[in-house]
Amino acid sequence: MSAVKVASIRLMKEPDKSFIVFHEKNIFSPWHQHPEFELVLIKKGRGRRMIGDHVETFEENDLLLLGPHLPHEWLCDNTFYSPEGGFLGEGIVIQFLPDFLGAQFFEIPENKPLKKVLQDSARGIKFSLKTKEKLIPLMNKIIKLPMTKQLYALFSIFKIISNSNDNTMLCSPLFMEPLHTVVNTPMQRAMQYILQNFQKDATIEGVLSCTKMSNTAFCKAFKSSYRMTFKEYLLSIRVGYACNLLTDENLNISEIAYNSGFENISNFNRQFKKIKGTTPSVFRQTHYNLKRSVAI
Repeated sequence: MSAVKVASIRLMKEPDKSFIVFHEKNIFSPWHQHPEFELVLIKKGRGRRMIGDHVETFEENDLLLLGPHLPHEWLCDNTFYSPEGGFLGEGIVIQFLPDFLGAQFFEIPENKPLKKVLQDSARGIKFSLKTKEKLIPLMNKIIKLPMTKQLYALFSIFKIISNSNDNTMLCSPLFMEPLHTVVNTPMQRAMQYILQNFQKDATIEGVLSCTKMSNTAFCKAFKSSYRMTFKEYLLSIRVGYACNLLTDENLNISEIAYNSGFENISNFNRQFKKIKGTTPSVFRQTHYNLKRSVAI
């Protein structure tokens, strides 16, 4: 199994515009990443979608928000390729750099909810049906608008996603998650502890010691920040790390289980399937098949 590098593919931004609105009618880009945030609506298409370490099927009206440098690909089924070699899929893409409205725009107090959603998009966000019903008409409309009105439409999109509270994050927490270089808050210290100790004996006692919090206060604050318990997050971190290791053909699944912090293979298989919806061996094969199809 040969590795396929993540390509850096960027859409062209017109010199008189600060962000990109693009109507995609060509073959969707292969496994790639870029420095922009990306909001993607699939108007026509069906197949497999890979976002970081998350693999899932997709169909028409798939709508995701992706953070900068998050590898991704939508791979359509053969039915979306005509016998003559044409492509029958279609998508709408909005891309913007973190500072396209100035270095401080997303830092102002009024933008705190929007900033939180953008931070979550580092793992890829799938919006609920309720939120999609509001966003899709705007996505369809924005490609037909003149430049200035596109900006106002984007602000309307920002308003909707900042009020969305039923999003699903796709990647495991560990996937490309940076260590905090400045550790100030209790939750940052908790994250530092988890990332440094998840492969060995990370415990609630250890995290309470480094945060200087009571068990009740920590559990409440942690769940409020990360929308899951400490135990759930720790398991998600370990499974996310295992997903990265599963792309290496030189490691067997038992080695991966132990290297990811699991004491035995049966618990690893059980927790992996609970979080990813499939077994480690099937995940590895699915990942390999997708990468192989990209390489062909």
